Amino acid sequence: MKIVVFGDSFIKVEVFRNAFSEIAKGNDVRFISVDEKQRLIPTTPSEKSLREYLGGTKQLISQLGDSDVLVVHGAPVSDEVLEAGKSLKIVCCARGGPVNVDVDAATKRGIPVVAAPGKNATAVAELTILLMVMLARNVIPAYKHVQKTRIAGMDNFEGAPFTGSELEGKTLGLIGFGRVGSRVAKRAIAFGMNVLVYDPFLGAAQVESEGVKVATLQQVLGSDFVSLHARESKENDNLVGAKQFAMMKPGSFFVNTARPSLVDEAALLNALKTGRIAGAGLDVVRYDPSRPVNPLIELENAVVVPHIAGATRETTTKGAFIVATQLERHLRGEKMETVINPQTLKGP
Repeated sequence: MKIVVFGDSFIKVEVFRNAFSEIAKGNDVRFISVDEKQRLIPTTPSEKSLREYLGGTKQLISQLGDSDVLVVHGAPVSDEVLEAGKSLKIVCCARGGPVNVDVDAATKRGIPVVAAPGKNATAVAELTILLMVMLARNVIPAYKHVQKTRIAGMDNFEGAPFTGSELEGKTLGLIGFGRVGSRVAKRAIAFGMNVLVYDPFLGAAQVESEGVKVATLQQVLGSDFVSLHARESKENDNLVGAKQFAMMKPGSFFVNTARPSLVDEAALLNALKTGRIAGAGLDVVRYDPSRPVNPLIELENAVVVPHIAGATRETTTKGAFIVATQLERHLRGEKMETVINPQTLKGP
């Protein structure tokens, strides 16, 4: 089997090479670094449907040849790329959601698209808890104070202006209880928190355990902390907006480590500016080229980081090994388990 693997600045070729070491022993595997200087300017409907990609399609098209399998992390896989890969039988994307792959085009061609669900679940859950602690304990104002005054350790009372709250005994409301949400709940319970969950796609039996209870969306929004872990979809655009922020408890905190499209940022901005909620921890915000500085970044009661939730060494390794494991299953004649479009799989 001929396999071409495109590494990038996030999952490097060396990581893929390690993950595919066993496969490379009996197959023709080529490893290529994405030329991230090549920028894709979307012109076709397929290219315009892709998101969050690195590099361009021309490099992929020029390197595909008669490859049976295409493996990427961030490289854009458009309909034109699939058309060029006349021999392609499988596309692997080492991401939880292959947003840089035209899955519909692959499905029409009968090409399974393998993803790496859950690769960053632990990393995102840990950052979610970190943002909660930073908000509750006024870490950013305290840090800025020390950076400005260059004074720390002066006496036992210098922390008084930054007095915050403990997580123990507080209620965490989770919107979404998938791979990330469930891990956040586990960690929150270890802090002594009570956890309420709203997930319309799961039954009570799939959610409830010690310290975790199913609740309505309104009940969840009334928690001390509200953390968003829903899936991105057209139906979930602006899932949390003015109406939802109005339901939140005064003095509460909002955290989003999922997707920016899930939040009406104008409504969040207003809730933070008016003091409707005490603060927000955001790993993701919308980017508008015409207004490079998102106004949420300017707020003192918002902790905004540049989408680092999944940026761990462990995450990159997991992503590469998940797709490699699925290919190993295929080579053994077994069914691949993380196929986004299972209707393309042959057999029972």
